Amino acid sequence: MKITFDFEKPLADLQLQIDKVKQVEDKNKLDMSATITELENKLEAAKHDIYANLTGWQKVQIARHPERPYTLQYIELMCDDFIELHGDRTVGDDKAIVGGFGTINGQTAMFIGHQKGRNTKERQYRNFGMPNPEGYRKALRLMKLAEKFNKPVITLVDTPGAFPGLEAEERGQGEAIARNLLEMSILRVPVICVIIGEGASGGALGIAIGDKVMMLENSWYSVISPENCSTILFKTWEHKERAAEMLKLTSSDMFKNKLIDGIIKEPLGGAHQDPVAMAATLKKQLLKDLKILKERNIDELVTERIDKFCAMGVVVED
Repeated sequence: MKITFDFEKPLADLQLQIDKVKQVEDKNKLDMSATITELENKLEAAKHDIYANLTGWQKVQIARHPERPYTLQYIELMCDDFIELHGDRTVGDDKAIVGGFGTINGQTAMFIGHQKGRNTKERQYRNFGMPNPEGYRKALRLMKLAEKFNKPVITLVDTPGAFPGLEAEERGQGEAIARNLLEMSILRVPVICVIIGEGASGGALGIAIGDKVMMLENSWYSVISPENCSTILFKTWEHKERAAEMLKLTSSDMFKNKLIDGIIKEPLGGAHQDPVAMAATLKKQLLKDLKILKERNIDELVTERIDKFCAMGVVVED
C-alpha cells in the first residue's frame, strides 16, 4: 500500500483521476489521450509546486518515509563490493550501526552508518536505528582501522537518536559519543559525513564529525526532534509543526547557518521515489569530494576540521 502524507493528497487525487480515465479508455476502447495528457501535466505541475515549498515538518515526514533508502541499500547501490565488519570487541555487535570496507569506483573506503528496518521484525533487530554505546565504539574501532590502512571514512547518518535506555547509560552512552567526537576530529584520513534521513541529537553527531558534512535535500538535522521539542516547550506534541520551524532543522536552514557544507538534491518527491537515481547522485558527490580531500595535506585537513567545528555557535558582539 502506497503511503501518502496529508500534503500529498492533491497529488493522490490527480493520480486517481488519471487511473480512472485510463480504465474508461481501456473498457470502452476510446481515445482519451488528450485528457490523460492534460491531467498528467497538472500532476507534474502540482508536484513541483508542492515539493518546492515544503515546510520543516513536511520535510521531517519525508525523511521518515518507511520506503526511504537506508545505509545498506545505498552501499549496495554505490559499491562494487562491501565486507561488513562486526563488534566493538568489548560488549557485542550493535545492529543499529553497520560498517565495513567497500570499494566505490575502485577506491576503498570505510563505510559506517545507522541502519533502520523495513518491517516490525527488522526494526526490533536494528533497534529502530538507535545505537547503544557499543554501536559508537564499533564505529570508532572501524574508523581507527581505516586510519591504520590510510583509507577514507564515509558515514551515512539516519537515526532518531541514540538509545535512551537505562542499560545504555550504564554502559556509558555519553562517554562513547563524546569519545567519537574527539577521535573523529583528529582522525588522520579524509572523513565525509552525509545525513541521509534523520539526524537527531548526539546520536547523529556521534558519527558526523567530518571534513565534508552534507545533507540530502529532504533530511533533517537537529539537537532534538520536533515532537520532543514541542513536549518540552508546550507540554504537548500538538505543536510539533511549529517546533520544526523554530528548530531550523532543514538542509537549507543548516546550510544558511553554515553548519553543513552542502546539500545533495533528491529526486522529485524524495529519495524513496527513485533510490537508484538518488544513490547515483550521492555516489557522484562522494567521488568528487574524495578526489579533492585525498589531494590535501592531512595536517592541514585535521586543523581545518577542528577549526570548522570550533567556530560553530560562536557569536561575536561589538
